[in-house]
Amino acid sequence: MYLREFKKEDKPLIFEWVQNEEFSFVIASDTDEYMGMVSLKHIEEGSAELEVIVRKEAMGHGYAWFGVEAIIHKAFNELQLKSIYWCVSRENVRAIRFFNKHNFHEAVDVPEKILQRYENGASLKWYFVLKGDETNIRDYVAGCRVIHIKTIPTINAGELSFFEGTHEIPFDIKRIYYISKVPEGVRRGFHAHKELKQMLFCPYGRIQLILENKHGREEIELSDPSIGVVIEEPTWREMLWLQKDSVLCVAASDFYKVEDYIRDYEEFKTFVCKIPL
Repeated sequence: MYLREFKKEDKPLIFEWVQNEEFSFVIASDTDEYMGMVSLKHIEEGSAELEVIVRKEAMGHGYAWFGVEAIIHKAFNELQLKSIYWCVSRENVRAIRFFNKHNFHEAVDVPEKILQRYENGASLKWYFVLKGDETNIRDYVAGCRVIHIKTIPTINAGELSFFEGTHEIPFDIKRIYYISKVPEGVRRGFHAHKELKQMLFCPYGRIQLILENKHGREEIELSDPSIGVVIEEPTWREMLWLQKDSVLCVAASDFYKVEDYIRDYEEFKTFVCKIPL
Protein backbone atom coordinates (compact mmCIF):
# COMPACT_ATOMS: atom_id res chain seq x y z
CA MET A 1 0.00 0.00 0.00
CA TYR A 2 1.09 3.57 -0.60
CA LEU A 3 -0.10 7.19 -0.86
CA ARG A 4 -0.71 8.80 -4.26
CA GLU A 5 -2.49 11.76 -5.80
CA PHE A 6 -6.19 11.53 -6.65
CA LYS A 7 -7.30 10.11 -9.99
CA LYS A 8 -10.51 10.76 -11.90
CA GLU A 9 -11.63 7.17 -11.46
CA ASP A 10 -11.48 7.55 -7.67
CA LYS A 11 -14.33 10.05 -7.58
CA PRO A 12 -17.24 7.58 -7.32
CA LEU A 13 -15.66 6.13 -4.18
CA ILE A 14 -14.75 9.36 -2.43
CA PHE A 15 -16.99 11.48 -0.26
CA GLU A 16 -17.76 14.95 -1.52
CA TRP A 17 -15.79 16.69 1.24
CA VAL A 18 -12.55 15.15 0.02
CA GLN A 19 -12.43 17.55 -2.93
CA ASN A 20 -11.96 20.53 -0.64
CA GLU A 21 -9.16 19.25 1.59
CA GLU A 22 -5.94 21.28 1.72
CA PHE A 23 -3.41 18.43 1.73
CA SER A 24 -4.97 15.11 0.70
CA PHE A 25 -3.82 11.73 -0.52
CA VAL A 26 -5.44 8.50 -1.58
CA ILE A 27 -4.60 5.37 0.39
CA ALA A 28 -4.12 2.84 -2.40
CA SER A 29 -3.67 -0.93 -2.46
CA ASP A 30 -0.70 -2.61 -4.12
CA THR A 31 -2.88 -2.92 -7.23
CA ASP A 32 -3.59 0.85 -7.17
CA GLU A 33 -7.18 0.45 -6.00
CA TYR A 34 -8.64 3.28 -3.93
CA MET A 35 -9.01 2.08 -0.32
CA GLY A 36 -9.45 5.39 1.48
CA MET A 37 -8.01 8.85 1.92
CA VAL A 38 -6.15 10.92 4.47
CA SER A 39 -5.95 14.69 4.71
CA LEU A 40 -4.58 17.64 6.60
CA LYS A 41 -6.78 20.72 6.80
CA HIS A 42 -6.78 24.04 8.65
CA ILE A 43 -3.00 24.19 8.27
CA GLU A 44 -1.90 27.22 10.29
CA GLU A 45 0.54 28.30 12.98
CA GLY A 46 2.54 25.07 12.76
CA SER A 47 -0.43 22.76 13.29
CA ALA A 48 -3.13 21.06 11.24
CA GLU A 49 -6.23 18.92 11.65
CA LEU A 50 -6.02 15.33 10.42
CA GLU A 51 -8.87 13.42 8.83
CA VAL A 52 -8.80 9.80 7.66
CA ILE A 53 -11.46 7.63 6.08
CA VAL A 54 -11.30 4.14 4.58
CA ARG A 55 -13.74 1.99 2.68
CA LYS A 56 -15.60 -0.67 4.61
CA GLU A 57 -13.74 -3.31 2.60
CA ALA A 58 -10.41 -1.87 3.79
CA MET A 59 -11.17 -1.93 7.51
CA GLY A 60 -9.05 -4.30 9.55
CA HIS A 61 -6.34 -4.59 6.89
CA GLY A 62 -3.96 -1.86 8.06
CA TYR A 63 -4.93 0.83 5.55
CA ALA A 64 -6.11 3.33 8.17
CA TRP A 65 -2.93 3.02 10.24
CA PHE A 66 -0.76 3.23 7.14
CA GLY A 67 -2.52 6.44 6.06
CA VAL A 68 -2.34 8.04 9.50
CA GLU A 69 1.33 7.19 9.98
CA ALA A 70 2.23 8.37 6.46
CA ILE A 71 0.40 11.71 6.68
CA ILE A 72 1.90 12.43 10.12
CA HIS A 73 5.35 11.77 8.65
CA LYS A 74 4.62 14.17 5.78
CA ALA A 75 3.27 16.79 8.17
CA PHE A 76 6.37 16.81 10.34
CA ASN A 77 9.03 16.22 7.69
CA GLU A 78 7.68 17.89 4.54
CA LEU A 79 5.47 20.65 5.92
CA GLN A 80 7.61 21.12 9.05
CA LEU A 81 4.53 21.26 11.27
CA LYS A 82 4.86 20.96 15.03
CA SER A 83 1.55 19.33 15.97
CA ILE A 84 -1.41 17.42 14.53
CA TYR A 85 -4.87 17.08 16.08
CA TRP A 86 -8.15 15.38 15.15
CA CYS A 87 -11.45 14.30 16.65
CA VAL A 88 -13.84 11.34 16.53
CA SER A 89 -17.35 10.83 17.82
CA ARG A 90 -17.42 9.30 21.29
CA GLU A 91 -19.98 6.87 19.88
CA ASN A 92 -17.47 5.62 17.30
CA VAL A 93 -16.10 2.80 19.45
CA ARG A 94 -14.11 1.31 16.58
CA ALA A 95 -12.23 4.56 15.89
CA ILE A 96 -11.53 5.21 19.57
CA ARG A 97 -10.21 1.66 19.99
CA PHE A 98 -8.00 2.20 16.93
CA PHE A 99 -6.41 5.44 18.15
CA ASN A 100 -6.04 4.20 21.72
CA LYS A 101 -4.32 1.04 20.48
CA HIS A 102 -1.71 3.17 18.75
CA ASN A 103 -1.11 5.15 21.95
CA PHE A 104 -2.29 8.56 20.80
CA HIS A 105 -2.94 10.99 23.66
CA GLU A 106 -6.37 12.43 24.29
CA ALA A 107 -6.46 16.25 24.34
CA VAL A 108 -8.53 17.73 27.14
CA ASP A 109 -8.09 21.45 26.45
CA VAL A 110 -9.10 22.32 22.88
CA PRO A 111 -8.95 25.97 21.71
CA GLU A 112 -12.34 27.60 21.24
CA LYS A 113 -11.66 28.53 17.60
CA ILE A 114 -11.24 24.82 16.80
CA LEU A 115 -14.36 23.78 18.74
CA GLN A 116 -16.40 26.37 16.84
CA ARG A 117 -16.02 24.29 13.68
CA TYR A 118 -18.17 21.56 15.25
CA GLU A 119 -21.76 21.93 16.42
CA ASN A 120 -21.72 18.92 18.75
CA GLY A 121 -18.31 19.45 20.34
CA ALA A 122 -19.34 17.81 23.61
CA SER A 123 -19.75 14.44 21.87
CA LEU A 124 -16.28 14.47 20.35
CA LYS A 125 -13.05 12.94 21.61
CA TRP A 126 -9.91 14.84 20.57
CA TYR A 127 -6.46 13.42 19.92
CA PHE A 128 -3.15 15.21 19.61
CA VAL A 129 0.40 14.33 18.53
CA LEU A 130 3.53 16.48 18.70
CA LYS A 131 6.55 16.23 16.44
CA GLY A 132 8.90 13.75 18.06
CA ASP A 133 6.16 11.70 19.76
CA GLU A 134 6.62 7.96 19.35
CA THR A 135 3.43 6.32 18.10
CA ASN A 136 4.53 2.79 17.25
CA ILE A 137 6.79 1.74 20.11
CA ARG A 138 7.32 -1.91 21.06
CA ASP A 139 6.17 -3.32 24.41
CA TYR A 140 9.48 -4.79 25.63
CA VAL A 141 13.22 -4.30 25.16
CA ALA A 142 15.49 -7.07 26.48
CA GLY A 143 12.55 -8.27 28.55
CA CYS A 144 12.11 -4.85 30.20
CA ARG A 145 8.67 -3.33 29.90
CA VAL A 146 8.26 -0.19 27.78
CA ILE A 147 5.51 2.00 29.24
CA HIS A 148 3.53 4.94 27.94
CA ILE A 149 3.65 7.58 30.65
CA LYS A 150 0.25 9.21 31.18
CA THR A 151 0.19 12.38 29.10
CA ILE A 152 -2.35 15.18 28.86
CA PRO A 153 -1.88 17.35 25.76
CA THR A 154 -3.24 20.84 25.19
CA ILE A 155 -3.61 21.63 21.51
CA ASN A 156 -0.94 24.13 20.44
CA ALA A 157 0.29 24.41 24.04
CA GLY A 158 2.34 21.28 24.65
CA GLU A 159 1.87 18.25 26.88
CA LEU A 160 1.91 17.40 30.59
CA SER A 161 3.20 13.92 31.45
CA PHE A 162 3.14 12.31 34.89
CA PHE A 163 3.60 9.00 36.69
CA GLU A 164 3.03 7.80 40.23
CA GLY A 165 4.80 5.13 42.24
CA THR A 166 2.87 1.81 42.49
CA HIS A 167 0.37 3.14 39.92
CA GLU A 168 2.10 3.69 36.59
CA ILE A 169 5.31 1.97 37.71
CA PRO A 170 5.42 -1.20 39.84
CA PHE A 171 7.36 0.10 42.84
CA ASP A 172 7.54 2.90 45.39
CA ILE A 173 9.82 5.75 44.33
CA LYS A 174 12.55 6.55 46.86
CA ARG A 175 14.95 8.45 44.63
CA ILE A 176 14.85 10.47 41.40
CA TYR A 177 17.96 11.60 39.58
CA TYR A 178 18.82 12.93 36.14
CA ILE A 179 21.87 13.20 33.89
CA SER A 180 22.29 16.39 31.83
CA LYS A 181 24.79 18.57 29.94
CA VAL A 182 26.29 15.52 28.19
CA PRO A 183 28.03 16.11 24.81
CA GLU A 184 26.78 14.27 21.72
CA GLY A 185 28.45 10.89 21.17
CA VAL A 186 29.32 10.26 24.83
CA ARG A 187 28.50 6.88 26.40
CA ARG A 188 27.60 6.50 30.05
CA GLY A 189 26.28 3.75 32.30
CA PHE A 190 28.38 0.60 32.09
CA HIS A 191 26.84 -0.98 35.18
CA ALA A 192 23.97 -3.10 36.49
CA HIS A 193 22.08 -3.36 39.77
CA LYS A 194 21.51 -6.45 41.89
CA GLU A 195 18.21 -5.43 43.49
CA LEU A 196 17.34 -1.87 42.45
CA LYS A 197 14.33 -1.31 40.20
CA GLN A 198 14.22 1.74 37.94
CA MET A 199 12.20 3.56 35.32
CA LEU A 200 14.25 5.48 32.72
CA PHE A 201 12.90 8.19 30.41
CA CYS A 202 14.19 11.08 28.33
CA PRO A 203 12.25 14.34 28.79
CA TYR A 204 14.45 16.16 26.26
CA GLY A 205 16.65 15.07 23.36
CA ARG A 206 17.64 11.65 22.02
CA ILE A 207 19.43 8.89 23.91
CA GLN A 208 20.16 5.34 22.75
CA LEU A 209 19.58 2.88 25.59
CA ILE A 210 21.40 -0.47 25.35
CA LEU A 211 20.19 -3.16 27.74
CA GLU A 212 21.52 -6.66 28.38
CA ASN A 213 20.24 -9.35 30.73
CA LYS A 214 19.22 -13.00 30.70
CA HIS A 215 16.78 -12.20 27.87
CA GLY A 216 19.55 -10.98 25.57
CA ARG A 217 20.92 -7.62 24.41
CA GLU A 218 18.69 -5.01 22.74
CA GLU A 219 18.59 -1.28 22.06
CA ILE A 220 15.87 1.35 22.10
CA GLU A 221 15.99 5.05 21.34
CA LEU A 222 14.46 7.31 23.97
CA SER A 223 13.28 10.55 22.37
CA ASP A 224 9.64 10.85 23.43
CA PRO A 225 9.06 12.25 26.96
CA SER A 226 5.99 10.02 27.34
CA ILE A 227 7.94 6.77 26.84
CA GLY A 228 9.73 5.03 29.71
CA VAL A 229 11.56 1.74 30.24
CA VAL A 230 11.04 -0.16 33.49
CA ILE A 231 13.99 -2.31 34.64
CA GLU A 232 13.04 -4.80 37.34
CA GLU A 233 15.86 -7.36 37.12
CA PRO A 234 19.68 -7.26 36.96
CA THR A 235 20.37 -5.55 33.62
CA TRP A 236 23.59 -4.14 32.20
CA ARG A 237 22.92 -0.72 30.71
CA GLU A 238 24.79 1.69 28.48
CA MET A 239 23.48 5.05 27.31
CA LEU A 240 24.68 6.78 24.15
CA TRP A 241 23.89 10.49 23.79
CA LEU A 242 22.62 10.98 20.22
CA GLN A 243 21.99 14.69 20.78
CA LYS A 244 23.96 17.03 23.01
CA ASP A 245 22.31 18.26 26.18
CA SER A 246 19.77 15.42 26.12
CA VAL A 247 18.44 14.62 29.60
CA LEU A 248 18.06 11.15 31.10
CA CYS A 249 15.78 10.88 34.14
CA VAL A 250 15.57 7.88 36.44
CA ALA A 251 13.02 6.99 39.11
CA ALA A 252 14.47 4.40 41.51
CA SER A 253 12.98 2.02 44.06
CA ASP A 254 15.63 2.59 46.74
CA PHE A 255 18.21 5.03 48.05
CA TYR A 256 21.76 5.01 46.70
CA LYS A 257 23.66 1.90 47.85
CA VAL A 258 27.12 1.38 46.46
CA GLU A 259 26.99 -2.35 47.27
CA ASP A 260 24.05 -2.79 44.87
CA TYR A 261 26.14 -1.82 41.81
CA ILE A 262 27.90 -4.24 39.45
CA ARG A 263 30.44 -2.20 37.50
CA ASP A 264 32.50 -5.00 35.97
CA TYR A 265 30.96 -6.57 32.85
CA GLU A 266 32.48 -10.03 33.41
CA GLU A 267 31.23 -10.01 36.99
CA PHE A 268 27.77 -9.09 35.68
CA LYS A 269 27.71 -12.02 33.22
CA THR A 270 28.68 -14.40 36.01
CA PHE A 271 26.00 -12.92 38.28
CA VAL A 272 23.29 -13.25 35.58
CA CYS A 273 24.22 -16.88 34.86
CA LYS A 274 23.22 -17.76 38.42
CA ILE A 275 19.72 -16.28 38.00
CA PRO A 276 17.08 -18.95 37.16
CA LEU A 277 15.32 -18.49 33.82
